[in-house]
Amino acid sequence: MSALAHPIFQSPEKARQWLEGHLWGDNPVCGYCGSVGNATAMASRPGQWQCNAKECRKQFTVTVGTLFERSHIPLNKWLLAAFLICSSKKGISAHQMHRMLGITYKSAWFMMHRIREAMREGKFPGPMGGEGKIVEADETWIGGKEKNKHKSKRNKKNIGGMGKEAAFSLVERGGKVRSFHVPEVTGKTLGPILSAQLHQKSALMTDEGGQYYHAGKKFARHETINHSADEYVRGDAHTNTIEGYFSILKRGIIGTYHHVSQQHLKRYLAEFDFRYNERMALGVDDKERAARLLKGIVGKRLTYRRTNERHP
Repeated sequence: MSALAHPIFQSPEKARQWLEGHLWGDNPVCGYCGSVGNATAMASRPGQWQCNAKECRKQFTVTVGTLFERSHIPLNKWLLAAFLICSSKKGISAHQMHRMLGITYKSAWFMMHRIREAMREGKFPGPMGGEGKIVEADETWIGGKEKNKHKSKRNKKNIGGMGKEAAFSLVERGGKVRSFHVPEVTGKTLGPILSAQLHQKSALMTDEGGQYYHAGKKFARHETINHSADEYVRGDAHTNTIEGYFSILKRGIIGTYHHVSQQHLKRYLAEFDFRYNERMALGVDDKERAARLLKGIVGKRLTYRRTNERHP
């Protein structure tokens, strides 16, 4: 049987029951006051609970306090959307999602940004790397190429990163990746990220960019690769792992999304980071990846107004 034929993707009731077990276990959790196992099921309204805490006494469902709260889209379609975005290595477009789910394009677009918000790590568990570990760092530019634009719209000054957005990523070999949307690629911008995100006993691998010169001195070892001299590997010194991650990111943005706006880039980075960090090589299949995503929906309700806010 196809994974898409699972009952939780077909029935809102089955989807609700599965989500209750996934988030609550055996004890309902009030989405308003957080009390556990102190609620009464309302027989007349399946899925509705009455909180018994004196300071609360509110009615709630499993979606309260999650990114599904107050959504008019059936819960089974939410779960299917989460599964589809988690199982698509290079992403899935909002147009494709709206066709598959039978909802409007606007709803699919908003739904996918909510899911990306659930993929974002609010607070990293600790620094990457450590003694004997190797971390690669590099930056890439997100934006269209001038040669692909109409001749009347080309700007000859837009070469390299000019007119594009910068993404900076760190990847631990055999481990996970962390990406950041940065305003510029300089030592002043990247240095604090490296100091905060990497263990000082790590070995750092970068290209020959001057932005890494001073920051690299803080780590146990800093090796640089001179790409301008056609050097790509020198012993264990290389940035091939991070280049491989960027190839997936770029194929997704160019081939699937085509255009990513500045205010939403952080969410797209979170999407690709999440799939990479929960990949098959680390023992996580599509089903488990979606289940882990749905653990991150609590406390991440995203309104339409917030979705359209600009961020620095």
